[in-house]
Amino acid sequence: MSSLPASVRSAAEPAFHVTDAVVTLRDEGAIPSAIDALVRLAVFGDEPEREWARWVIWEGARAVGTFSASIHDVYMARGRGEIPPVTVPAMNIRGPSYDTMRAIFRTARAMDGGAFILEIARSEIAYTEQRPAEYVAVALAAALREGYRGPVFIQGDHFQVNAKKYKVDAAAEVLAVKLLATEAIAAGFYNIDLDTSTLVELAHPTLDAQQRLNFEVGVELTRHVRALEPAGVTISLGGEIGEVGTENSTVAELEAFMGGYVRSLQAQAPGMIGLSKISVQSGTSHGGVVLPDGSIADVALDFKTLEDLSRVSRERYGLAGAVQHGASTLPDGAFHHFPTTETAEIHLATGFQNMLYDLLPEVLREEIYAWLTVNAGEERKAGDSDEQFFYKTRKKAFGPFKRALWDLPADLKARIAAAYDAKFAFLFEQLAVRGTGPAVRRLVTGPMVPRLAPGRASAIEAAPDDAEAGE
Repeated sequence: MSSLPASVRSAAEPAFHVTDAVVTLRDEGAIPSAIDALVRLAVFGDEPEREWARWVIWEGARAVGTFSASIHDVYMARGRGEIPPVTVPAMNIRGPSYDTMRAIFRTARAMDGGAFILEIARSEIAYTEQRPAEYVAVALAAALREGYRGPVFIQGDHFQVNAKKYKVDAAAEVLAVKLLATEAIAAGFYNIDLDTSTLVELAHPTLDAQQRLNFEVGVELTRHVRALEPAGVTISLGGEIGEVGTENSTVAELEAFMGGYVRSLQAQAPGMIGLSKISVQSGTSHGGVVLPDGSIADVALDFKTLEDLSRVSRERYGLAGAVQHGASTLPDGAFHHFPTTETAEIHLATGFQNMLYDLLPEVLREEIYAWLTVNAGEERKAGDSDEQFFYKTRKKAFGPFKRALWDLPADLKARIAAAYDAKFAFLFEQLAVRGTGPAVRRLVTGPMVPRLAPGRASAIEAAPDDAEAGE
């Protein structure tokens, strides 16, 4: 068993008293400087430093009442109409994650908002080089750094079954998603979007037959997740009925999926808790549709579809409502419609990435584009302009350029932080997140799951990388 590295002990003090088994609070006022040092060790340290720094962050957060949690009870209350309509922003943070998450927690504190999610998709975990244990540590560190207290919702987005791989070897592909869920839950992901919508087979004559693999594999993954829950935690699970970027979903499809899912789950595991939300397609695509000049095409978002699906999912199945993916590149004037249509959650990613690239120094941006030309050239389609190619592939640079993005000059970091502060404040206002903190803290009081020090528990094993599945 490795002992606590001196570098981690030095970074943690004087904020925390750390032994090889326990972390206690020493001086709350010293947390900011301690966390700045600890989070760098958690991301860039050697293996013992990373493991111990992540443990100190997790246990240090617990010591002040900040903890990774499930939003399940909030969503169930929303489904029952016990809290006012709020559209929870689920934000995919690709990088530089610590500074970006700090802006989110600053906004949450300023607006007393608690209903928001930090998430990362199966594909993003690979190409941003952020395994779940790292992502959780950075999220909790950002919360601590900004003085945020209470539950932190961290989500696995698009834990998706790859349809092509499923056709080749169904068992192996489902196992890959199970392994990722196992890794994520051990790391502290207590919210997971199970995406088996890729298995919908539209060639079948009935909706039940079209959705059958979707709900059957969804139930199999649900049972796997429920078997791994820490004591007292009900992981919030999402399902999906329409693959984002395809035809808009319908109420009949929702009923076919949910009817089959509920029927199958209760037959296999009577009394087991199922989903808390359902993702649908209503006119968007991940990242938006980029035009040859690099601009984003207008989106005809069907808010009536969202409203109808949200209402049916609440009234018939007790869910929080429908989830909208691919929303970050929508025009600013669209966002206030989501709470009025009682959309439960929207997923935001590419818009934040676009803001960062717009603010990067030209020299660094050109270095990244040169790297993409060599390392992502096979993704360039015939007829793609440079603007289209770089727009679609530049997310792949977050992993290789992670340290460079973390180490941007202080003055540039300040400009990016100001831009993000304004953006998150706008989104929280439009989505009715302001003032949700009290309800969230009332509904989600724990448990604050303890974690054994490195060497006292089995290590978290990483699932196989798969940068092709999900966005």
